[in-house]
Amino acid sequence: MDDRTRQQVRRRAGNRCEYCHLPQSGHGERFSVDHVIARKHGGSDLDENLAFCCLRCNLFKGTDMSGIDPVTNSPTQLFNPREGRWADHFEWRGVVLWGRTPGARATVVLLRMNAPERVHLRQSLLDEGLLSLD
Repeated sequence: MDDRTRQQVRRRAGNRCEYCHLPQSGHGERFSVDHVIARKHGGSDLDENLAFCCLRCNLFKGTDMSGIDPVTNSPTQLFNPREGRWADHFEWRGVVLWGRTPGARATVVLLRMNAPERVHLRQSLLDEGLLSLD
């Protein structure tokens, strides 16, 4: 992927992961550009299929497009940052991330967004003024 596209995706995302909202500035590793729909599933390299994301979210998401909603135990599509506003799908309860929709709940579980080390990191970043919960 060319640097121009990467920078465009990063700017659009406000320099934070489009899944867990971790800021790039609070993370030691360079964020990546994720194919929301993986190329192996027919996803393109076009802007409308790209999301800026932290390494952890990218690794846990992989090429998955769906997960299980923990409330209904039904399969559902994962949150797609190109198709919905993040705040309509997720909410903060302190530094714990909650899904408001089936797809968001499945995304929180699949990407392990509330693993203890992630919650601890968010609390540390919040305490240092490097994370905004908005």
